[in-house]
Amino acid sequence: MTNYGIDAPKIIRNLFLQGIACLIFALGLYYNLYFFRILVLILFFGSAIICLLFSLLMILSSLVGKKWQAKRLINSLSLKGDETLLDIGCGRGLLLITAAKQLKTGKAVGIDIWQAEDLSGNTKEATLKNTHKEQVENQIKLMDADVRTMPFDDNTFNIIVSSMTIHNIYNKDERKKALQEIKRVLKPGGIVLIQDFQHTKEYEQVLKKLGMQNVKRSGLQWLLFPPVRIVRAQKEENK
Repeated sequence: MTNYGIDAPKIIRNLFLQGIACLIFALGLYYNLYFFRILVLILFFGSAIICLLFSLLMILSSLVGKKWQAKRLINSLSLKGDETLLDIGCGRGLLLITAAKQLKTGKAVGIDIWQAEDLSGNTKEATLKNTHKEQVENQIKLMDADVRTMPFDDNTFNIIVSSMTIHNIYNKDERKKALQEIKRVLKPGGIVLIQDFQHTKEYEQVLKKLGMQNVKRSGLQWLLFPPVRIVRAQKEENK
């Protein structure tokens, strides 16, 4: 089975450790207090359960949910097979490979800055290994690049996808710069899909201000945890 890594591994680790700490602390207080035991149960056992449950849901999201969601997202594009597609923040290649399997004469390009805190084992070498394992290495090109300064000509890609990436840009103006770059490298009539659990309303508003057409923001998608929304937009056709 192809390994696409665990998302946000440090957050999962911290949630798990906090849950265990709350559980131990709650047990210690419970057996040493004769009063307020119900309050202890509610506060500390409740916190422990929430932390452990969230860490479990995030692991399941990484191992199972994101694979189902990737197929759903790529299938929504109804690819013909001749498109040039860009995956921004491709990580270990899940969206990129899912798309490449539907490309016949087209090409899929993945860019990333390969931050390990965003995804376990997040390296270009791991992604190359996955493309070879899935037998799509000839349809895929990987590049080191930041979404805010992409090394592509204007009007290069028919399709741009991005999952759980742009929220890692903490400055609002810098996120706007990323969306401007996305519009720049997208061909007239091209489609962009941005999947994220934060700032999706902001993405929707900025894309509209940039003149993108048919901008839509989906409802919550529960195959991932935290649940995500998808912002879809189309670049205006040349007149």
